[in-house]
Amino acid sequence: MKCWELQGPGGIDALALVDKPVPQPGRGEVLVRLTAASINYRDLLTVRGGYGSRQKFPLVPLSDGAGIVEAAGEGVAAFTAGDRVTGSFFESWTGGEPSETKMRAALGGAVDGALTEYRIFPAHALVKTPAHLSDIEAACLPCAGVTAWSAVMKLGGIRPGQTVLTQGTGGVSIFALQIAKMAGARVISTSSSEEKIERLRALGADVTLNYKTTPDWGKKAREITGQGVDLVVEVGGVGTLNESIRATKIGGTIAFIGVLAGAPASELRLPLMVMQQQRLQGVTVGSVDDLQAFAHALAQHQARPVVDRVFAFADAREAFHYMSSGAHFGKVAIAIGE
Repeated sequence: MKCWELQGPGGIDALALVDKPVPQPGRGEVLVRLTAASINYRDLLTVRGGYGSRQKFPLVPLSDGAGIVEAAGEGVAAFTAGDRVTGSFFESWTGGEPSETKMRAALGGAVDGALTEYRIFPAHALVKTPAHLSDIEAACLPCAGVTAWSAVMKLGGIRPGQTVLTQGTGGVSIFALQIAKMAGARVISTSSSEEKIERLRALGADVTLNYKTTPDWGKKAREITGQGVDLVVEVGGVGTLNESIRATKIGGTIAFIGVLAGAPASELRLPLMVMQQQRLQGVTVGSVDDLQAFAHALAQHQARPVVDRVFAFADAREAFHYMSSGAHFGKVAIAIGE
C-alpha cells in the first residue's frame, strides 16, 4: 500500500510518498481501506512542527479519514466487510469526560493518521458513515465537525432562539454555523471577504460582519443583539479574544478553539470577562460518542459538510499548500485510491 509520511522536520517538503505492507487486523480491530481524508488547521500545524512534543517521525499525517471495511478481526461483531465507516479523532476516548489517557491517541499526532490507503482501527473507534454522505464528506467530520458539535451543542448547550457568533470560513466555523442553524439559533458570522460573506448568508447566517471594515465587530454584535451573543465560537485565539469578550452577553460562553489570529493588539479585557461572569470554555474535538451523535444529527437533517476542494492522493503536498493559503471556504479534502 502507499501512504504519505512526514519523515522529519522541514514542513510540507518533508512529506514523502512511501510503500508499506498492508497490515492485518488483530482481535478487536478493523482493517479499513481509506477512500478519503481531509485536512484541518491542526494537521497543517503538525506538519510545520508546531503541535506539541508528542509528534513522532516518521508520521502518517491527518486525523480525519473515511472508507470501507476490508476485514474485521476476531471478536468484532459491529462491522463487516463492505461497511462504510468513519474514524474518530481520539481512538481511546469512546465517551464520558476527557482524561489524559483518553486523549493520548490522537490520529496524525501521537499515532499515525489517515493519509494512507489502508489503516487498522480499533473497532470501538469507528462509526458507520451516514448513508446520505459521500466518503469525501464523511472524512470532514471527525476533527472540525466534532469540535464544532462540542462547542455549540455539547458544551455550549445552544437552544432555539439563542444567538451564536462564528468567526471566518474555515471548517470549524462553517460546521458551527450549520449546527447552530439546525439547533434553531440565530447566527452572526464574520469574514474579511465580501464574496465569502455572500456564501455565509447562503448557508443561513442571519447577520454578517466584515471584520476588516468593522474592526470593532464585537461591539457591533452586542449592539445588534441588544445584550450580546450567547456563544462565540472562538477560532482566532487571543488575537480576537477581546472582541469576543465584547460580543458575549453577561453569563455567556466563549468556546475557545483556535490560534489563527496571533497575538492580541492590546491588553486582554479579562476584567470585563470577570465582571460579566462569562465562561471561557476550552474545546478539543470530542469522543466517539460525540462523533456518533453528530453523524445522527446530520442524517436527521440531511445536512452535508461544505467541501471547498478535493485533491488527488498524489497531490497531497499541493493540498497542504492550498490549506496554508487560507483561500478555502469550508473543508479541503483528499481522495484516496481510484
